[in-house]
Amino acid sequence: MFQAPLETSTPDAETFKERPAREVGTELRALITAHARHHVTVAQSSNMAAPSSALRTLQHVQNKGLKRIFSGIQPTGIPHLGNYFGVITSWVKLQEECSSVLYSIVDLHSLTIPREPAVLRESILDITAVLLACGVNPQRCFLFQQSQVPEHTQLSWILGCLIGIPHLQHFPQWKLKKASQTSGGTVGLFTYPVLQAADILLYKSTHVPVGEDQILHLELTQDTARHFNKKYGEFFPVPKVLLTPAKKVKSLRDPTSKMSKSDSHKLATIGITDSPEEIKLKFRKAVTDFTSEVTYDPEHRLGVSNLVAIHSAAAGLSTEEVVQQSIGLDTAHYKAVVAEAVIEKLAPVRNEFKRLKEEKSYLEEVLSSGAEKARELATPVYWEIKRLVGLN
Repeated sequence: MFQAPLETSTPDAETFKERPAREVGTELRALITAHARHHVTVAQSSNMAAPSSALRTLQHVQNKGLKRIFSGIQPTGIPHLGNYFGVITSWVKLQEECSSVLYSIVDLHSLTIPREPAVLRESILDITAVLLACGVNPQRCFLFQQSQVPEHTQLSWILGCLIGIPHLQHFPQWKLKKASQTSGGTVGLFTYPVLQAADILLYKSTHVPVGEDQILHLELTQDTARHFNKKYGEFFPVPKVLLTPAKKVKSLRDPTSKMSKSDSHKLATIGITDSPEEIKLKFRKAVTDFTSEVTYDPEHRLGVSNLVAIHSAAAGLSTEEVVQQSIGLDTAHYKAVVAEAVIEKLAPVRNEFKRLKEEKSYLEEVLSSGAEKARELATPVYWEIKRLVGLN
């Protein structure tokens, strides 16, 4: 029988690892440990939370009432500055605060938009390298590729048989993306929220870090858990929302819109692996206004306020402190200041990403090891679900 989610007391190493993958191999363990040490140094140099050494990953971790966290990210290109200051930095922090954390590269979700197989394969390794370079530590969490754990899609079918079509039709994401697809939308796009619910419930996750635009999806997951529990008996915890810090980074070319990887304007988005020259160019071309003074007024001065917000996040200062430091600068010179702050913040990440990209076998081993450990959690849960619904 699958045990209830981990207790809130601090577990020992074996409890955290949830019975590590069988015969992972001495060589692989040594390799991951060595890389973990290196990632720690990189993370500390960019002021990101990380353990002081790989050995600390085997020690007790503080648990602030969180039991099991699940979150996913699509391999749809290099994350941008908004992703970094929002989702990714929160992932690095959460792996230090909770004893059971699963981070999945949700490659199946990315298929809702047609992709070339070779590009998708490369994107999966790219996002893995980015996460590791930013401080996500496979000794502190389970980092794995969604499609390597088949129970995700198997549970999605069972849950899909409990969810009504009208419930899915109301999702704004469905309406928006359907309109952008010439076919009128695919079944995969329509049932995307069902697979997302399966991703979360498969591990009996208790908390899910999300942005405000994903709350509706989590509400479907909560409703599905309650429906299943009512029909088959108490089984799933109803997962709770963990709102990620609101780092609303706007497009550099259109500050009325969020920064996006899919923006057609190449100067609108800062990728976290962009070169210093690219970063300087993009900030130099950033849209501001005709007032030269640097102020923070998101309602009336969108472009300049976006620069101040980015500067604040990169420098670890409040917007008030940033504005105070910028007295006497016009916006043209201020753009250069912001660019330098971002370059300095991202330099360790970019350098580590370049190094990891040369170690494809290591990236594949991290994902393989993570998937094996994730399956050890998922398999007994799914078998119990099959028993409850009458399939086993």
